[in-house]
Amino acid sequence: MSNPSLPQPINYIADEWSECRTVPDAWNLDPNSGEPVHRTVTTAPEDVERALRHAERSYGFDRWEDAASEERAAVLERAAALLETRIEDIARTDALTSGVPIAKARIIAGFLPHRIRATAADLRALPRRTALKSDGRDVRLYKVPWGPAAILTPWNGPSFIPAAKVVSALAAGCPVILKPSEHAPSSAQIVVECFVRAGLPAGALQLVHGAGEVGAALTGDHRVKVVSFTGGPNAGRAIARAAAEDFKVLQLELGGNNPALVLHDADIDVAADGILEGMTKLNGQWCEGPGKVLAHKDIAQPLLDALLDRIARVDIGHSLDESTRLGPISNAPHFTTLRNRIEELRALGATIHQPARLPAFGGFFLSPTVASGIDPSAATAELFGPLISLHAVESDEEALRAANANPSGLDAYVFGGDLDRAIEIGSRVLSGEVRVNGAKIADLGDDSAQSFWGTSGIGGHGPGESVRVFCGDRVVGVDSPDLPL
Repeated sequence: MSNPSLPQPINYIADEWSECRTVPDAWNLDPNSGEPVHRTVTTAPEDVERALRHAERSYGFDRWEDAASEERAAVLERAAALLETRIEDIARTDALTSGVPIAKARIIAGFLPHRIRATAADLRALPRRTALKSDGRDVRLYKVPWGPAAILTPWNGPSFIPAAKVVSALAAGCPVILKPSEHAPSSAQIVVECFVRAGLPAGALQLVHGAGEVGAALTGDHRVKVVSFTGGPNAGRAIARAAAEDFKVLQLELGGNNPALVLHDADIDVAADGILEGMTKLNGQWCEGPGKVLAHKDIAQPLLDALLDRIARVDIGHSLDESTRLGPISNAPHFTTLRNRIEELRALGATIHQPARLPAFGGFFLSPTVASGIDPSAATAELFGPLISLHAVESDEEALRAANANPSGLDAYVFGGDLDRAIEIGSRVLSGEVRVNGAKIADLGDDSAQSFWGTSGIGGHGPGESVRVFCGDRVVGVDSPDLPL
């Protein structure tokens, strides 16, 4: 397959497209081959400042009636229609930047218009002005956008995460500055193009490219009032420290080493299928994927055998090949990180199992990997790839204790035959979401808003984010001498 290329990323600042500054001797690489796809880019400090000034000037939504919400909802629906015409472009770009097989990337890209339209529906359904009970006096609750929002998104969800976060903030009425990952800038650019063509008001959305220094310039600036970040814990902590200076509103999704509890009565095939799906979905590069598998000692070995049998039959290949089930790791730095984590587990005494066959051509390919034979307390780092550690535990209660000893806080899994008991155990796991007998990405239920517990972040995600995250409450009304104090 010939080496593909992608357009050079550009910024959208102050309602105009403009060239980025290129980073000398640096390229974004095709993960299938390690060959360049475009120059690495960044944003000059004066352009970041220009974007911040424009966002500050653009804030000031003073219309709260239904007509204003209807106008924004109509723009969002036009953006959804435009995105539908770019599904294949988005899927191909996602596959070339994240390494996710294009058949899966196409499914994700196809969901973007639905996510945009769902937010438009929320905008129409969720009142921005509500009358409060007040003994006949005029007292109103307003949902008011916090102000300029900085949205920083990762390379593992290069189109969906920018689209989902941006549409929530736009629906709220926050002027948005989006900075996608420097490893996957191109998909977010297509999303922004569609929003711009849909007719957003001036200053509603800007796009800047670059690495951590650009993100730090945005998140640490006093003009930014709310930050939504999806990424690693170290960057999340830096953002939280900077935000503490002026108490910005934060939504931080930071991930963790998500536990999977395999109870004594679990069906081996169901557990093996679910864990394999979880560890290979998006090439294992998703913050809610399983990491530490805690299996009852009576079924740990049969589970390992079942997993290795399945892994040996996984089709690993080029991310643009329609038949590929597992593509390459997204980028060279993360490929190195994953290999280092495997060697760290080996140094702790783990046996490393990697039975899949890798493609003959170069690229950042890795067999789905199982590390077995070490104490679960030694396996705490987030893995974030097609990699799990498997641990035999004495009992189901011991599995629960081990899961909560170093909690992920984001996601967890329980596999068991008795569903009532599996759900009951799941309710005791220190995590925002617990899936029983499966490892899908889609929300478990229509209203399954999810909190981030512990070190997995701040805030949460799910339905109604435009109001829950990007708006604050403001109560305005007539006082009364009859109030008690």
